[in-house]
Formats: sequence, structure tokens, C-alpha cells
Amino acid sequence: MRSYRLEGPGGTECLVMRDEGQPEPKPHEIVVRVRATSLNRRDTMILNGTYPLPPRQGVVPLSDGAGDIVAIGDAVTRFAVGNRVTGSYFARWIDGGIHAGLIDQLGCTLDGMLAEYAILDEQWAVRLPDHLDWHEAATLTCAGLTAWNAVTGAGIPKPGQWVLVIGSGGVSLFALQFAKLLGCRVVAVTSRGEKADRLRALGADLVISTSDMPQWGATVRDQTGGINLVVETGGPATFAQSLIASTLYGHIVLLTLQDAKGGSIQLPAALYQRSLATISRLFVGNRTNLEAMLRGVSQHRLRPVIDRVFAFTEAGDAYRYFQQGDVFGKVIIDGA
Repeated sequence: MRSYRLEGPGGTECLVMRDEGQPEPKPHEIVVRVRATSLNRRDTMILNGTYPLPPRQGVVPLSDGAGDIVAIGDAVTRFAVGNRVTGSYFARWIDGGIHAGLIDQLGCTLDGMLAEYAILDEQWAVRLPDHLDWHEAATLTCAGLTAWNAVTGAGIPKPGQWVLVIGSGGVSLFALQFAKLLGCRVVAVTSRGEKADRLRALGADLVISTSDMPQWGATVRDQTGGINLVVETGGPATFAQSLIASTLYGHIVLLTLQDAKGGSIQLPAALYQRSLATISRLFVGNRTNLEAMLRGVSQHRLRPVIDRVFAFTEAGDAYRYFQQGDVFGKVIIDGA
């Protein structure tokens, strides 16, 4: 089989394709014919050596991928050959809270999905909704679950309340879609005004272009009465405006702490002392969360947003395209 491995100091030049033997499953393992994979911000951080969890040398990258099972070990009970599956980001984290023994991640410390075949312990995988095509099914493990937990975690917004999302990457668009499923109203903040119609088509009730209005927080608060939940993916560039836009008892889920130059989130005391907003953190989620999200995706027949699809042999181009940042939805790499 063909697989990519991360070899060397960093950058796309360390993404090396190898020809390897097709894996044979151990008793509790499944072999997945990978039909598509997708990129997340953490994948570019791993590639560039800025991710806080050091990757294993020679690891197969990417946490997100989807495929069908072609072989199972003789002790497997959760799946059968032919099942459509995706992996769980924190492979060993099944339920409850996380701790140091559960931090292994697909595509970082464990071999991920950018290969013709992936071999997974049966506990590391979940079934996929039938209505999704392979490209859509490959987007859910990281960005989808992060957005789901941001919107449906502590302080779930009620129908009619306001949710704010920033940008048009995978997490932001999933958060917009999930918020609309809950009956919420959504403000979408974008740096590119030409994306406004596409954001409205996904359900955004109010679109703010930062190129037209760099200091948008007060305007958003005035027009909405205050944001109940902010899915804060903008980091240092947007955090203060998110705080201004929030209601007195708003909730800001902080997903991005640094910008591309290493600048960090600053908590402006003059703003926060006038607020009782809750600021919380989360990082993806466990397998039980993933299964709950997929039930919601299946029930509502939600379809993830795809920006562009690259061939398997164009993986380096896919990384470079993703890193330039001007995307609308998920960047996909087809199966081999």
C-alpha cells in the first residue's frame, strides 16, 4: 500500500510517500480502506513543528479520514467487514474527562489516516451516517467534534439565542450549522465580504465583514442585544471584540490562543471588569461525544461544507493550499 509519513525537520518536504505492505489486523484491530481524508489546523502545526504534543517520528499524518472496513481481527465485536467508519481523534479517550494516559492522537503519536489503508483498534473507531459521501464523512473527527462540543457543551444556547462564529474554516462552519439545528440565531464574522452570501446560505442571520468594520463588537451587541455564545476561533485578532459583543452573562469558548506569529490572547481588564462572561476551553472531545454528534448529523442529514478536493498524490499541494488560509469549509485529500 501507499502511505505518507512525516520524516525530517518540518515543512511539506518532510511529507514522504512510502510503499509498504498491506497491514494485517491483530485480534482487536480493523483494517480500513481509506476513501478520503481532511486537513485541520493542527495538522499544519504538526508539520511545522509548532504543535504542543510532539509527533512520533515517521508517523502517518492526519486525524480525519473515512473509509470502509476490509478486514477485522478474530476478536473484533464492534464492527464487521464493509462497515463505514471514521477514527476518534483522542483514540484512547472513550468517555468522561481526559488525563495524561489518554492523550494519544491519530496522526500525531499514533498513525493516522493519510494512507491507502489504516489499521485501528476497534475501540478507536465509530460508524458513519449513511447519507454522507466519502468527502463529507472525512471531515468530522476534529473540526466537526470541536464545533459540536463548543455549541452543545456547558451552557447550551436556547432556541432564539445568539451564537457568534468567526471565519469560514471547518470549525466555524460546523458551529454555524449546529447552532441553526438548535434553533439559534447566528452572527458570522468574516474578513472577506464576498463570502457573506455563502454564509447567509448556510443560515447566518447577520454577517459582519471586518474589512468594512474592524471594531465590530459594539455593533454586534447593539444589533443582537448581546451574543449568548461565542465560538472564538479568531484568537488575538478578535477576542476583545468577541468580549464586547457578548451579553453580560455570555459564554466564550476559546479555541485559538495564538496567532500565526506567536502572539497570545490578552485579557483586557477594562473590558472584562464590566462583564460576567464565562471564558472556557475545550479540545476536540472523546469517542462518546463523537458518537453523539454523528447521531445528530444523521438525524438532521447535515452535510459538511467542502472547499476543495486534492488527489492522494497531491497531498503536499493540499497542505500548502490549506496553509494560505482563504478557505470556505474543509480541504479534502482523496483516497489512494
